[in-house]
Amino acid sequence: MADNGQRIERIKTVMRVTTGNFLEMYDFIVYSYYAKYIGQVFFPSVSEFASLMASFLTFGVGFLMRPVGALVLGAYIDRHGRSKGLILTLGLMAVGICAIAVTPGYNQIGVLAPIIVVCGRLLQGLSAGVELGGVSVYLAEIATPGNRGFYCSWQSGSQQVAVMFTAIIGVSLTFALTAQQLAEWGWRIPMIIGCAIVPLIFWLRRSLKETKVFSSRKHHPKGREILRILASNWRLAFIGMMLSTMTTTAFYTITAYTPTYGHEALNLAVRDNLIVTLCVGLSNFIWLPIGGAISDRIGRRPLLILMPLLAILTAYPAMLWLVAAPSFGKLLLVLLWFSFFYGAYNGAMIPFLTEIMPPEVRTAGFSLAYSLATAIFGGFTPAVCVWLIEVSGNRASPALWLSSGAAISLIAAFLSWRLAEKARSLDTIS
Repeated sequence: MADNGQRIERIKTVMRVTTGNFLEMYDFIVYSYYAKYIGQVFFPSVSEFASLMASFLTFGVGFLMRPVGALVLGAYIDRHGRSKGLILTLGLMAVGICAIAVTPGYNQIGVLAPIIVVCGRLLQGLSAGVELGGVSVYLAEIATPGNRGFYCSWQSGSQQVAVMFTAIIGVSLTFALTAQQLAEWGWRIPMIIGCAIVPLIFWLRRSLKETKVFSSRKHHPKGREILRILASNWRLAFIGMMLSTMTTTAFYTITAYTPTYGHEALNLAVRDNLIVTLCVGLSNFIWLPIGGAISDRIGRRPLLILMPLLAILTAYPAMLWLVAAPSFGKLLLVLLWFSFFYGAYNGAMIPFLTEIMPPEVRTAGFSLAYSLATAIFGGFTPAVCVWLIEVSGNRASPALWLSSGAAISLIAAFLSWRLAEKARSLDTIS
C-alpha cells in the first residue's frame, strides 16, 4: 500500500514540475502556428515573404536570449534551489505571452507594436533558456534507480501535450471562424487561453518540494564560482550543444514549421496540416518515454548513434518523395517517421546531458548547452527552411537542414565516448 502511495506521489510530482514545460512550449508553438497572421498584424509589408520572414525572425530572436537565461537563471537555480527557480521562470513566461496576446497591431499603435512583440519574445526566450534544463535536472534527481531516462522523458513529453493541445485548438478555430476572422483576431484566442492557464500552473508548482540531491549538498556555488566552473568545462558544454542540435532542429521542423510548410510549400489545407501536427505530437509523446526506457536498459550511446544515422540517410529521400506529389497522407507518413527518430534520440539524449554535467552547476551547464543549440540551430529552423525553399526552389530542402543537425549530433556522440563511459558508471545522480 505504501509503495502505491509513493508511486502516486511521484506521478503527481512529475506532473507538477512538467506543467511549466507545457506552457513554455505552448507559447512557442502558438506563435509559430500563427506566424503568418502575426506577420501581417505586426510586420506588414507589400511582400508576403518579407512579412513571414520578419515574423519567423522574431520567433527566432527569442532563442538568442536562451543562453543568457541559461547562465543567469541557471545560476540562480543552482544556488537557490530547483523549486524556487521553476516558479521564477514561470512568472517570466506568463508576462511574455500576455504581452503578445493583448498588444494592438501595427495599424493601431505603429512601430510600438513590433517592439512590444519582440520584447515579449525576448522575455519568453530568457525564461525558456533554463526551464527545460531546470525541469530535466529536477526529474533526473528524483528518478528511481535505473529509470532516469524514463523519468527525464516526461520533460519532453509535456511539450508534446502542448503541441497536441495547440493543434486541437487550431483545428477547432478553423471550424468556428472564417479565414478572415482567423487572420484579423482569431489567432489571438490561443494566446489568451495560454494566459488563462497560467494561474493553474502557478497553483500546481507552488507545492513543489526541493530535491533531496540538492538539499543534501552542503555547498551551493555563487554566481562567479558557477561561471568559473562552466568556463573550465567549456568542452563539455560545447559537446552538449552538439548533442542537442538534432533534437532542436528535428523538433522545430516537425512541429513549429509543419503548419506553414504544409500550407505555403505544399498547398495543403490549413486544417489538414494541423491534424498532421496533432498526430506528430501524439507520436512524439509515445516515442519519448520508449526511447528513455530503452536507453535505461541498453545505455544511451546506441540510440545517440543510430538515430542520427537514420536521419542522415532517410530524411532527404523521404521529403523528396513527399514533394513529388504532396498529400495529407504522405505528409503524415514522412513526419511520423521523423517523429520516430526524434523521440527515440531525445529520450536518450536528455538524461545523458544531465549525467555528464558537473553536479554543482548541473542546471546551468545543461541549460547552456541546450539553449546554445536552440539559439544557433533549432530556433531559427522555420526561418531557415522558408529561406532555403525561397532561394533554391527545392521544397525538400528543409530535410537538408534537419540532416545537418543530425550530422553534428552524430559527431558529438563519438566525441563524447569517455563521457558516455562516465555516465554509464553512475547509478544515481549526486
